[in-house]
Amino acid sequence: MTAEPVVLTAETFARHVGQTFQIKGGRYALALTEIEIAPLQSWQTHPSFTLLFNGPHGDVLPEGMHALTQEDGTVYELYVIPIHTLAPGRQDYQAVFN
Repeated sequence: MTAEPVVLTAETFARHVGQTFQIKGGRYALALTEIEIAPLQSWQTHPSFTLLFNGPHGDVLPEGMHALTQEDGTVYELYVIPIHTLAPGRQDYQAVFN
């Protein structure tokens, strides 16, 4: 018997805003800073959204699938992308759900 897939929504992550996720097997930790929610389109069952994270400056986490572990032990497999960061002293990342 296989488990039913879990639909991740903005609400799934809302309780984690301001919290830090540890990247499995590495020295990286990313803080979830914001969730941007796009307007719901007529063909969608859930709106698209983007998770915005920040991490330390200089040592950039490569783009790709990463296991992000929350403080309570919850693990999310997300495709994380480093993005252009204007603010000094940090590196921003995003994970997009559409």
